[in-house]
Amino acid sequence: MTEFLKHLKYILTENSVTLIAGTMFLLLILAALFGPYIVPYDPLASSATRTLEPPSWDHWFGTDQLGRDVFSRIIVATRLDLAIAISAVVISFVLGSVLGSLAGFFGGWADRIVGRITDTIMAFPLFVLAMGIVAALGNTVENIVYATAIINLPFYARVSRTEVNVRRSADFVLAARLAGNSSLRLLAMHIYPNTLPPLMVQVSLNMGWAILNAAGLSFIGLGVRPPTPEWGIMVAEGAGFIVSGEWWLALFPGAALMIAVFTFNLLGDGLRDLIDPRRRT
Repeated sequence: MTEFLKHLKYILTENSVTLIAGTMFLLLILAALFGPYIVPYDPLASSATRTLEPPSWDHWFGTDQLGRDVFSRIIVATRLDLAIAISAVVISFVLGSVLGSLAGFFGGWADRIVGRITDTIMAFPLFVLAMGIVAALGNTVENIVYATAIINLPFYARVSRTEVNVRRSADFVLAARLAGNSSLRLLAMHIYPNTLPPLMVQVSLNMGWAILNAAGLSFIGLGVRPPTPEWGIMVAEGAGFIVSGEWWLALFPGAALMIAVFTFNLLGDGLRDLIDPRRRT
């Protein structure tokens, strides 16, 4: 554990961009964990006398058409959006990397089956496919997670298949095989850990895409249902008020969405360096 913390400190101090991204990620996590307990107003409480107020000392990001505090709703929405993105990425990462690794290592029918599954998913426009899945199963949080995981699965399967296929004949794998390791042990203990660095970059990118996907589904009415605080819903509700001058309703939740996606895009290189076994030597 001590060695890991030293390596983490080295990665963060070596690259200022990674340090900035790590700090922003930590702030998002803190907002998700403690935001609902520290916000100044109840995100669901409305007030007929304080509707559509511009940003002020009382309401930093203004109020919406129902008099709800926009700042409180944005902070509380962080937990839901991050939970959807993390859950979807974990599912797609585990399933995709395992299937891709099996296909790349064993080839044959395993490779053909996994290849056809990923080709079928990639044949559809991914957001349209997510819309179809949610529309068919119902617009619940669980179905949004499943839909987002399905459309992201081919990325991990293809990356892991390629990495395993390249490394299965490497010298260190042949040496491990001569030492008596079984095929599954070779794959799990020697080859798979070396595929993680490029997969970590994909995880970082997919986190941003997953947040955008969840917000996009909510924006068109197929995602989280109102009055639940969620960035996509807030942007959709605020879009109709831009023309009349209430710019803050769409600007601040849109900015929160942008910052979250920007953070995960910057975090990719740092995750790769943190996981890469070669960087620990």
